[in-house]
Amino acid sequence: MPEDSSPIDFAGLVRKDDLVVCGQATAEPVTLTEALMAQAAQLPPFRMMIGPVFSETFSASCAGNVSFQSYGVIGNSRRLAKAGRLDVIPSNYSAFCADFAARRYKADVVLVQLAELEGRLSASLSNDYVIDAARGARLVIAEINPDTPFTFGAEWPEDVPIHVRVAARRPPIELASTPLDDVSRRIAAHAAGLIADGSALQFGVGRIPDAILSSLSHARRLGIHSGLINDAVVDLIERGAVTNAEKGIDAGITVTNQVIGTRRLYRFVHENKAVAVRPTSYTHGQNVLARINRLVAINSALQVGLDGSVNSETLNGVAIGAIGGQLDFVRGANASCGGRAIIALPATASDGTSRIVADVETVTTPRADVDAIVTEWGVAELRGCGLAERARRMIAIAAPEHRDALSARLRGPAR
Repeated sequence: MPEDSSPIDFAGLVRKDDLVVCGQATAEPVTLTEALMAQAAQLPPFRMMIGPVFSETFSASCAGNVSFQSYGVIGNSRRLAKAGRLDVIPSNYSAFCADFAARRYKADVVLVQLAELEGRLSASLSNDYVIDAARGARLVIAEINPDTPFTFGAEWPEDVPIHVRVAARRPPIELASTPLDDVSRRIAAHAAGLIADGSALQFGVGRIPDAILSSLSHARRLGIHSGLINDAVVDLIERGAVTNAEKGIDAGITVTNQVIGTRRLYRFVHENKAVAVRPTSYTHGQNVLARINRLVAINSALQVGLDGSVNSETLNGVAIGAIGGQLDFVRGANASCGGRAIIALPATASDGTSRIVADVETVTTPRADVDAIVTEWGVAELRGCGLAERARRMIAIAAPEHRDALSARLRGPAR
């Protein structure tokens, strides 16, 4: 197939009411998505499925005939949500990806960013739902990007045709780590005490996971089995803290579903057989996670209730987060021999309100699944505790100025 270096013309390719699916996060094929949004006003109405957005491609000013959908509100997709233009599908990440494989979601057009090496193709930075979406799509358009790493585990299947190839005009998206602050460092210091040598780590994007990872340089024999990896993982590997020797599976291999970072990370994973970018059914599968030794899941939240219920999705009725893989990994860590499920968050929001609340407005992780909650004020070990004791432990890690008000909300062990 000839490779077209000019901007693609989507006229006639995107049809009325099509579902267009594109790569997410750093795997977004920006040459294609920018061209699509630039031409959208001249196209028939269509639906656009997106994931986390770290580019400037999608905004409230995009043509009104585009309807946006996502499994959460992460990164710059918050602009669409704030404008009322993002329809959120409340789904665990594992189930969302499985629904493409089962054809519950039927993609019509798929836009994907690929790496090419000696005639072989790789999905490179993400091995999520895009391959399964492409398998049943009418049209697959691949942006071949020479600056993306060729990763193992994410090889493009030979039985999934690519109908159009376009040369990338931009390097892949980069997402640098957010500078740490005093609160995140204090949270990390408490969380690090829960992570033993030989643990296998899962973590997300953001200042708090980065702070926790940066606090583990003293640890030994760590493993990585995560929904994503970032630049902080390279630090841990280069310092000798990560060996992947004791996970019980995938000895010597860092396993991830997505690669989200900078060129330093991309250079590290390129043709690196010690890193596997595996499909969601493997990275988030309960049968896999239960086999990992001492899996420690590190996730964050918007609110945690006095009973331990976790809200990572909404505030004041507005979607600003996601279920994502949180519940997948919390339950996986609980099933892992010696595993821990950590929810780490600042005790107060930027407006000074407490993020430890009497009752959360949306339950992302049910109280029955919760293990340990960490704030800058300490650790609340909740597994096995009754409601009254849970409330006392949660109040103890709330900000001091909010503890009296929270205590006043207590109504005994049956609240």
